[in-house]
Amino acid sequence: MSYKTILVHLDNTDRCDTRVSLAASLAVAQGAHLVGLATTGRLLMPHGLEAPGVYVSAVQEVMLKEGKAAIARFERAVAGTPLTSFESRMESGDPGAALIRHAPYADLLVLGQSERGKESLTTPRELPETAVLNSGCPTLLVPYAGDFPQMGRRIMFLWSATREAARALRDALPLLRAADEVRVVVFDARPGSGGHGESPGSDIGLYLARHGVKVTVNREVSTSDVGNAALSLAADVGTDLIVMGGYGHSRLRELVMGGTSRTILEAMTVPVLMSH
Repeated sequence: MSYKTILVHLDNTDRCDTRVSLAASLAVAQGAHLVGLATTGRLLMPHGLEAPGVYVSAVQEVMLKEGKAAIARFERAVAGTPLTSFESRMESGDPGAALIRHAPYADLLVLGQSERGKESLTTPRELPETAVLNSGCPTLLVPYAGDFPQMGRRIMFLWSATREAARALRDALPLLRAADEVRVVVFDARPGSGGHGESPGSDIGLYLARHGVKVTVNREVSTSDVGNAALSLAADVGTDLIVMGGYGHSRLRELVMGGTSRTILEAMTVPVLMSH
């Protein structure tokens, strides 16, 4: 099992180069086709105001130019890699909606972490939540700071005996099997049939071992919240990728992420793969 199509979100931020480099490295390692998707973004006006047609046309022209520039930047970046199969795509309108349309045809979606104060038409702050909760595709989120040339050697998997965590586990198997070390971490375990089983983490550790994963199991107690405890442990043990379920739900015009998911989305220091 491996990823055969990887979809990476393109924009004109400085971090896009890091995101594309990581996606390209993964595609080479997995023998995957890489798709770079740029969007024009959505034009927003204050409620009740209507923009003059000339203004709208001028802004749309600039947005289109920016999208084309992002594609050109992507194509230059991947031209210097061992990738043998890649393409670029351009979509008009809302970036979240565009990603949701394209994600069903990919095995992995690669996005950047939102950075407060640096939102844009092509990279709105809610884009990671939109992708995790609605794309139906495992989503690899790349922090807005740092470089990650060795991502996937030392993986921390946050196991919580939930549907979302089980989905993340299966979605991440191509990476887990290739890792030098996979640390399954169970925070605040609930032993018994209604929780993590009689020996929390043992069942999932055995499952991974049968897949050839080099796995160890840690049981931890969070002294504050689980999200910050997980990030602290990841730093202590040299984790270069966190895998976890993405918890939350959508409601009208609002995305609601669970506490642990939101903490990690906001404070991640290494890439995070989430599945919902």
